[in-house]
Amino acid sequence: MNATIARKVVAFFTLVGFASFIVTHVYGDYPKEGLLPNNPHNFQMNQMQELKASILRRNLASLNSPSPPPTASSSRIYRATAYGADPTGKTDSTEALLKAISDAFKASNNGDLIQGITNLGGAEVYLEGGYFMISRPLRLPASGGGNLLIHGGSLKASNTFPGDQYLIELSASSSTYTYEYITFRDLLLDSNYRGGGISVINSLRTSIDNCYITHFTTNGILIKGGHETYIRNSFLGQHITAGGDHREKYFSGTAINIAGNDNAVTDVVIFSAAIGIMVAGQANTLTGVHCYNKATGWGGTGIYLRLPGLTQTRIVNCYMDYNGIVAEDPVQLLISNTFFLGDGFILLKSIKGVIKGVNIVDNTFSGNGKGVDIVQLDQSKGPFKTIDGVVIDRNNVNAMKLRATVARGLKEGNGSSWVIDFNNVLLFPNLIRHVQYSLSTPGSGSFPNHALRNISGNRVVVESDRPVQASVHVTVDQSPME
Repeated sequence: MNATIARKVVAFFTLVGFASFIVTHVYGDYPKEGLLPNNPHNFQMNQMQELKASILRRNLASLNSPSPPPTASSSRIYRATAYGADPTGKTDSTEALLKAISDAFKASNNGDLIQGITNLGGAEVYLEGGYFMISRPLRLPASGGGNLLIHGGSLKASNTFPGDQYLIELSASSSTYTYEYITFRDLLLDSNYRGGGISVINSLRTSIDNCYITHFTTNGILIKGGHETYIRNSFLGQHITAGGDHREKYFSGTAINIAGNDNAVTDVVIFSAAIGIMVAGQANTLTGVHCYNKATGWGGTGIYLRLPGLTQTRIVNCYMDYNGIVAEDPVQLLISNTFFLGDGFILLKSIKGVIKGVNIVDNTFSGNGKGVDIVQLDQSKGPFKTIDGVVIDRNNVNAMKLRATVARGLKEGNGSSWVIDFNNVLLFPNLIRHVQYSLSTPGSGSFPNHALRNISGNRVVVESDRPVQASVHVTVDQSPME
């Protein structure tokens, strides 16, 4: 806009200068005649002055009048208010918003993304910073499409909104992908305790970025099937609170429910819900997530991994604030560089008794001095029978009880038998697979024969062939792969 004004101003003054040059030239050639009232050159001067005045009026009018907004056909920006949506939220805007979305999906075809999905060319449904009330879901057209952005405003469910549906729904019409590269950005979604926020079903490469989703009763975000939905820089909570809420024990619902593969949740805050993130899919990544939803003491869970035997989840650089992580029969699970505050812990739950390829390393735990174990086993449905490659080590613990699969001990004394008990540290009962020890007898002048005699019950027994003053250093490991 500024560049357009500048060009008009330059053009105006150039033309005025040219006209002045012509007038000056006329007077310069005929100075005396130019003063005569009936002289033809005087008439020419008057015409030039009128021309200058008309140019001035036209340019001033152009500078003061705003440029018309781009039309949908030329810019592919579909503005909510242009369709009659009420930005004050006082009247129902469902039909208007659905029409805007429908028109966006009719954008000219720019070729396909994945086979069968039309490229909409970056069409935008722009909410213009409005606050819109809707009485039923904004469901994207079943015809499908991709390369679309919905952004820049707020949606609130009306009091008649269906309690089992979502404000925005990507619902595939078949088992094949229907949507690809759909982006939701800069949105506030208020479910008004009437269902959920966003439902992404069998979609490909969906982005949910900088969204605030609240007052849900089912799921803030549901991901089912599909691939590669990325949730970034967003805030989710059933109730709007900043902790210490008197309603905490009544929190319900799930902030993010992932029932699909290859998704990522990055830099997300979950401030109220019964479960922060539920994962029932493979190869998902959670990074920079802060869960201070319902505390463990009230029955809440920060992250729940519910896909026994096929976990394949990475939880890195997260913050579990008075709640923890539950994993059912975890296989190929990484939990690393995560902070657990207020006795938050990790619970490994036996379903079919399988736990394999689990790394819980380099985390920080800070508790309340109640002796809570940092990692616990739930074997109420049967013990873990297949235990393979489980590494729990190098965790920093304050006012909680250390649990690990690697432990180190020292026993000193004069005798022929040294017993070191690791039950207070080792996670799995009666399971030591590897032992390293050294027997040191400084100053004794003798070299006794000695051997490792027993490792049952997580107790290491080292014996020598005769009594001696010695120090025995032992390292044990439950984690080697079979």
